[in-house]
Amino acid sequence: MKSNRLFGIIYLLLTNDTMTSKELADYFEVSPRTIYRDIETLSELNIPIYMNKGKNGGIKILDNYKFDKSILTDKEQREILFSLQGINKLDNSNKETYDKLKNIFANNNENWFEVDFAVWNNSDIHKKNFEIIKSSIINKKMLNFSYFSSYGITTKRKVEPLKLYFKHSAWYLIAFDKDKNDYRFFKIMRMKDLKVLDETFDRKGANIEYKEDKPPQVIKLLLQIDKSVTYRVYDEFGDSNIEKLDNGDFKVEVEFPLSDWLYGYILPFGNNVKVLEPLAVKEEIIERLKKSLDNYL
Repeated sequence: MKSNRLFGIIYLLLTNDTMTSKELADYFEVSPRTIYRDIETLSELNIPIYMNKGKNGGIKILDNYKFDKSILTDKEQREILFSLQGINKLDNSNKETYDKLKNIFANNNENWFEVDFAVWNNSDIHKKNFEIIKSSIINKKMLNFSYFSSYGITTKRKVEPLKLYFKHSAWYLIAFDKDKNDYRFFKIMRMKDLKVLDETFDRKGANIEYKEDKPPQVIKLLLQIDKSVTYRVYDEFGDSNIEKLDNGDFKVEVEFPLSDWLYGYILPFGNNVKVLEPLAVKEEIIERLKKSLDNYL
């Protein structure tokens, strides 16, 4: 929508000081002519925005500009603050802009909403990787990293990073994988040894569905889980997979990939889980528990 783009232009100029019409056009995926029309509209709204021509020219808002909140409704102001507050929790580089808008918008109540995108462990590493990825996307630089898939497979990746994506309590990178010659989602927590390359790319983002590497063989398991970990049963399995037993325990039928990941998932349950089927998985868990016990004998 045009109104969102107009605010977006103001936000970018407050953050970046000066930008070219081409940079703005690329960011919003419109033509430079559309950006020129937007600048005219903002000028008509008495926004002190101007353009300088020449080698070091660009589009700029006057220093010490105070945003005129009357161009946005109260509802729009609240929605903008809602979005910026969430971003600000992870990326403090937006804090100055967020504070400016918070102080001038009407009837804002920032205390009703709290979000923290950081993880409990290794939060500093997570934020560092986030900054590396963000920088590579903005500067259109290729990215190298080691990736640990959910199926226990480690691979080296070289990608064109396109977009950061937040879904179901985790951050992902949407990128074009050079080796796979296709778009992929990568969970940031599974990305290690990130390195921004000097190579640049010129690919635009794409609307793609979630894809991961083809998993190993998938098998059906029947588990009996103790009632003491009820929270895990309802957190991690669908209602249609759960049968509650008379003693309060649960019988769960689920499909998992047959890999080391499977045993790494089941064993931390300790004595709160029992594999009922298949027999091969039961026997493998027995062998792994015996080897673990040998470490203490």
